[in-house]
Amino acid sequence: MLMQEDHPFCFSVKGTMKMLRLDIINSLVTAIFMIIISVLALTPENTFTVFGGVFGILTAMCCIADGALIYRKLLFNPSGPYQKSGDKI
Repeated sequence: MLMQEDHPFCFSVKGTMKMLRLDIINSLVTAIFMIIISVLALTPENTFTVFGGVFGILTAMCCIADGALIYRKLLFNPSGPYQKSGDKI
C-alpha cells in the first residue's frame, strides 16, 4: 500500500486555486464597497471630503485591477504553480 504524505489544504494545488478564487471575490466586494463609500464622500461639503472620494475611487480601481490580474493568472495557468511531469529522474 502506498503511503500518501499529508499536506495542509492551503499548500495543496486545489487549496491554492480555491484561495485565489476567494481573493477574486474579495477584490470585487472591496471594490464595490469602496465605490459606494466614494460616491457618498463626493457630495461637496468641503475639499478634504472630495479628495477622500477621489482617493476611494482610485482604490476601487486598484481592487478591480487586482481581481482582473488574479483572474488572468487562473485563466492562463489553471493547474497552479506545480506541474505534473511524466519524467522521473
